[in-house]
Amino acid sequence: MAGWEPMLEVVARERYPQLVARAMLLTRSRADAEDLVQDALVATFGGRARFDTAAQAEQYVRRAIVSRFVDRTRKGARERVALGRVAYDAPALSDEGGLPGSVECALALLSPRQRACVVLRHLEDLSVHETARVLGLSEGSVKRYVADGMATLTRVLGAAVPPERTPVVLVKEDDRRDS
Repeated sequence: MAGWEPMLEVVARERYPQLVARAMLLTRSRADAEDLVQDALVATFGGRARFDTAAQAEQYVRRAIVSRFVDRTRKGARERVALGRVAYDAPALSDEGGLPGSVECALALLSPRQRACVVLRHLEDLSVHETARVLGLSEGSVKRYVADGMATLTRVLGAAVPPERTPVVLVKEDDRRDS
């Protein structure tokens, strides 16, 4: 057995359902999500990358999932047509990584880049800098995609936007006495 094979086996056996659940946030069907995970596993373990832990390998696979998703949407007309559909029948995700169906449907309304940026920033908890590096975008583009995506999600999901805070006006002690 090659040095990378045990690590692949651990990641595939222990984290596959969670990886598919994450991929389903980007795609519209379980089959597409599974294909995306398989492509990411091949890309991760087919190269020269070496990992010390299964957690490191899983993180690399998660990023490869997003990269493969973006690549697919750029290249394939079939994917662009599929992404244009608003409603879909996705099987329920497991408790280990699923989101409510309304969130999945709302994510389906976003453009591929908006969706990738929102998922990486808010579900994978990557920084703006890390998200930009993974997707090959500028930090300003990531901020714009996230802002636009979150505005759409807020509108579609009917989430309340917190009210603006009342600005605090600093007044010198002497100015207060004059009033």
